[in-house]
Formats: sequence, C-alpha cells, structure tokens
Amino acid sequence: MAGAQASEQQSSEDEGGPFTRWVQSSISNPERTYRAMFYIVTIFFLITTLFPFYWLLVLALTPEAAIVDMGLLPKGFNPGAFVEIFERLPFHVYLFNSFVLAVATTIIVLVLASLAGYVFGRLDFPGRGVLMILVLAISYFPPAAFLLPLFRLFTGNIEILGVSSPMLFNTPGAMILPFSALFMPLSIFILTTFYGQIPDGLEDAARVEGTTRLGALFRVIIPLSAPGVATAGVLTFINVYNEFFFSFLMTDGQAKNWAPIVWGILGYQTQYTASYNLMAAASIVGVLPVAILVVIAQERIVSGLTSGALKE
Repeated sequence: MAGAQASEQQSSEDEGGPFTRWVQSSISNPERTYRAMFYIVTIFFLITTLFPFYWLLVLALTPEAAIVDMGLLPKGFNPGAFVEIFERLPFHVYLFNSFVLAVATTIIVLVLASLAGYVFGRLDFPGRGVLMILVLAISYFPPAAFLLPLFRLFTGNIEILGVSSPMLFNTPGAMILPFSALFMPLSIFILTTFYGQIPDGLEDAARVEGTTRLGALFRVIIPLSAPGVATAGVLTFINVYNEFFFSFLMTDGQAKNWAPIVWGILGYQTQYTASYNLMAAASIVGVLPVAILVVIAQERIVSGLTSGALKE
C-alpha cells in the first residue's frame, strides 16, 4: 500500500511539468537560483549597454556605399573611415575644444561646490534645509527654459544701467557659464554629504594651529573627502563633455570658434547627404576619452557614491 502511494506521488511530481520542477528546485536550492538571476540580469545589461557601441563599429567599418539593408555584421571592411574623419574636418580641434570646456567647467564647479558644500555640510544656520532644496531644484529645470535669456545675454542684447552685456557668443564663456550652473547642484549635494561626515575634532585641531576655515577646508576636509571630490569631478566632466543643447546653440559650428565635439560629428552631414560611416567613426573616437576616464576612475566613482550614502 505504501509502495503504491509512493509511486503515485512520484508520478504526480513527474506530471507537474518543467516549470513545477524548476520551482521546486529553486526552493530547495535558492543560491543557485540567485546566481542564475544575477547572470541573466548582467547579460541583459551588457547587451543593452554594449550593443550601441557595437552598432557604431559596424557602421564605421562598412563602406558608405554599402550602408543599405544592414545586418548585424559589417558589409565590407573599411577602417580608413577612422583616418578620413580627420582629413575631411579638423576633428581633433573639436575634441580639444570639448576637453578644454569640460576641464574648465569641472575646475570651476569643484571650487565653488567645495565652498558651498562646506557651508551646507559643516555650518548650522537658519534655513539651511530650505536653501539646499532650492539649490537642488535648479538641476530639475529644463535647459530650454534658460536658452532665450542666455542667448540674448551672450549676444549683447541686454542692457543693465545703460551698459550692454558682453558678446560671448562663439566663446568658451557662452558654454562654461551655463554648464557650471546646470551641473553644480549635484556636486554641491555630493560634497555636502562628504564634508558633513568629517569629525569636527579634525577641523578644530587645524584651526587651533592657526589655520582659517578656508585653510582647514583645502588642507584637511578636501583631502579626507577625496572619493567624493573625485566622484563630483568625474561626473561633471562626463556631463559637460557629452552636453548637446548649449553646445549646439551657443556657437556657429566652426572649430576655431570653440565648437565642441557634437558639431564635429554633425559636420559629416550636409543638406542632402549624410556620411553615416564617418559619423559613427567620429562617435567612437569621441567617446574613447570618456570611456578611458570611466575605466580609470570607476573605483573612485563607486566608492564615492556608496560612501556618500552612509552616515557614520
């Protein structure tokens, strides 16, 4: 009787189907299930993240005349596109312009955000929370809301007390100033979190030795908050380097007028034609500096973001 019941139970389990058996196996061995889910999610994100770069490489290596009904593999092999992008346009100048704009903006943002982060993180004054919320709210404003007044301001069409605004169109200032204002709130928030975690005794010891508040900031607090400073700097650099809106509208597209990399990529497109292979090659060359920076600084970024989320 018992044998018959056991065989009946075994047959019912066999009839449960693969899904039932998979559920039972997951319950009995959850670690294996978690590991399989981790691999699935990782593969999904790798595919969705790396496929655009692979598609750019396919387009760059495919001759321009063969870019019709493209598949997943290049239709030909034309690495000369990576040389032609520098021959047809001064693409290296566009790269240099973007690099200079990103570095200059990052320096300005880090200096000002460090001062603001010190005030918000280490000083206690009325309305600090409300003011911090207002600063963060600036980052949620769409850039298009500032375009018209800034364009009039930078083209000398606004007068203040009879004095016209300076002509900054086609100059680095027309892009660095908006970039600094747009990307500074995030840096202020990151540095405020880090600076607030530094023990007061360290700053007090520095001030007893005769150091001012600024001296304590640059000699004690900033070195101890190196992961946060590195995170704010790298994120600012990447955002400015990839910025499109103000970069496109505040210059006329000439490399000599500080036009950034976005103008260089669009330079391979005319009114009637578009060299997609050259645009793809230029995009790959343009993204290499940011990719190298992320690979080098990834530990700092992860450490900065995770450490800043903890309050010790």
